[in-house]
Amino acid sequence: MSAGTTRGADRHTVRVWRSPLRGAAWLVWRQHRWTVRLFAVLVAVCAAGAVVLRLRMAGFIDSHHIAGCSEISRLPACAGTQDAVAAFRARYTAPVNLITTAMALLPAAAGMFLGAPLIARELEHGTARLAWTQSVSRARWLAAKCAVPAAIVLVASSALAALVTWCLRPALDEVSGVYWYTQRAFDALGPVPVAHCLAAFVTGVLTGLVVRRTLPAVALTAVLVGFLTYGFATVRPHLAETVTTWSASGATDASELPDASWYQGGGLLTASGVRLPDASCAAGEGYAACGDGHEVVAAYLDSHPVTQHWQLAWTESALAVGVAVLLAAALFPVASRVLRHR
Repeated sequence: MSAGTTRGADRHTVRVWRSPLRGAAWLVWRQHRWTVRLFAVLVAVCAAGAVVLRLRMAGFIDSHHIAGCSEISRLPACAGTQDAVAAFRARYTAPVNLITTAMALLPAAAGMFLGAPLIARELEHGTARLAWTQSVSRARWLAAKCAVPAAIVLVASSALAALVTWCLRPALDEVSGVYWYTQRAFDALGPVPVAHCLAAFVTGVLTGLVVRRTLPAVALTAVLVGFLTYGFATVRPHLAETVTTWSASGATDASELPDASWYQGGGLLTASGVRLPDASCAAGEGYAACGDGHEVVAAYLDSHPVTQHWQLAWTESALAVGVAVLLAAALFPVASRVLRHR
């Protein structure tokens, strides 16, 4: 073959893309490539739906001039808008609730269907032993098994959380009656679902490693993620200082607060500066006499205003990531004990 022919063949050589992953990481990627494709399709479908829903909700609110209005509103600008608000809720509350519910269940899905079977299936079927015979240490095998699915969880949950936050921004207020501080809405917005997904995923991996059976690990992961969700919801009100509002009418319920405020409690203030919980004086004929007996001078309400939403969200997310890191740190010592005799 002549030199000219060789140079011509070189010019037409097809370059084949090679993955930067090697060894165990490449094998794990091959095992989960269909999961990545499924998540990509899911995110694409959700993106299309989010754009349509956002545009329709925003268009309805603008065309009917009901921004910030509720079915019973004191704002002069909202006079006569009750029917329009009711029509908005009838049309869009169900999609909003569906989206927030799906996002609230996303961490459980990540833990049950990605985390729990990840190690449990390998141990249950004995396929892990084949990997260990290919000059792969058990620590490296565990790291490779966890890294790729964790990246999938991080990217997919981040994309979905960003889409949902952008989509629901016009409606999570008085118009829909679904507020930022409700359980489903808070768990669906910003960094919270991403951090919860990471914590749930690591919980599932650790559970599968200990249980070593796929179905029991999936079931136990569902229970543990439920406990995690309950724990985060319990500590959430205490992650930021409440703001005190002094009641002009003497009422100690949420009626004195702006609709976007998360009511935390109320009570009475005595002349000596002592705060009495609202239950100290029972409502009824003796309420006024009780207040006079305690020398009550004012009523107060504690709440988290809407301006604290992102502070609460980022603080809880940091807490959830901390839980994920602690559980991940426990993976290798637990694995060394569990896998030592296998």
